[in-house]
Amino acid sequence: MTQGAGQGPEVERTAVLRDFRVPAYVNETGPYGHSTHPGDVVPADEEAYPEGYTPTEQDLPVIHHGDELQAAVDAAARAVDGPGPLFVVGDVHGYLDELTSALQEKGLVDAAGNWCAGTARLWFLGDFTDRGPDGIGVIDLVMRLSAEAAAAGGYCKALMGNHELLLLGAKRFGDTPVNSGAGTATFQAAWLLNGGQKTDMDRLQDHHLQWMARLDAVEEVDGHLLVHSDTTAYLDYGDSIEAVNDTVRETLTRNDADEVWDLFRKLTKRFSFRDEGGADHVRSLLDTYGGTRIVHGHSPIPYLLGEVGSEDDEDESGPVVEGPHVYADGLAIAMDGGVTMAGKLLVQQLPLDI
Repeated sequence: MTQGAGQGPEVERTAVLRDFRVPAYVNETGPYGHSTHPGDVVPADEEAYPEGYTPTEQDLPVIHHGDELQAAVDAAARAVDGPGPLFVVGDVHGYLDELTSALQEKGLVDAAGNWCAGTARLWFLGDFTDRGPDGIGVIDLVMRLSAEAAAAGGYCKALMGNHELLLLGAKRFGDTPVNSGAGTATFQAAWLLNGGQKTDMDRLQDHHLQWMARLDAVEEVDGHLLVHSDTTAYLDYGDSIEAVNDTVRETLTRNDADEVWDLFRKLTKRFSFRDEGGADHVRSLLDTYGGTRIVHGHSPIPYLLGEVGSEDDEDESGPVVEGPHVYADGLAIAMDGGVTMAGKLLVQQLPLDI
């Protein structure tokens, strides 16, 4: 997964940690205000110093959390020990407090919300904003954890959800009419209809937009095919993971409202794996992109179980969701616990036994 690089001192840091989504806005003082020391070197032995020379504090190497030297050390350790445990997170939809609590419960962040899981690997399955109270806070947390996890030798990465496309479209195109296939529509109207929060739009900045626009749509990790939506529509965008991700990014880069709307509409489809022939639909994706199981968000588990029909249902008690839902002959794992309907925000370690 790629991130844009800035100029000057940013370029070298981003190159070293480019696989870990270091935010493009990291400046020359480091991600959290720590100064970097690109000229520091560690002498091989004392003979490297001039005779009678005593190193000063200024000359000694300084290693801060997140510096490139520490990342190199952790990378070497990771090569010996292998990758850490793999976790996935379902739809968050602005519920920052619930997310932080769920991550703490799994030992991924500490009481202050900082990464404490070392070489663990964490994937978010998309839909960070809308409906809940603090979507931008969620994005800020995920971006920060990406840098912190990379510095610790692990990673935190994220997929593109349909609500990222919706928020991007609302910001870029506003009330520009698009051909919805059923008459005229606008991204702005669709965003509001789907739980868009004015506070999120007011706080949305360029680096949030850049980060969302560069998210991958599909990834395969340890035999798990990770996607946001339970749909076969991904097949419309390429016959390999790389092709799908490139096509999605190129679509957003062209900035054509109708094209982006069509992408949003297709990734909003759901239930392809639930109904008759669902297991075959899963197999079509696995056969094309690899993996032995598909892991997705998007469709709340209560929907898949037929317990509720809409997130607008008036029953305030909400469904009881204890964990992920395994279905489609054991080939699909649903991760959206229905936090928007008083359900549970799910964080799950993989593999998941059935």
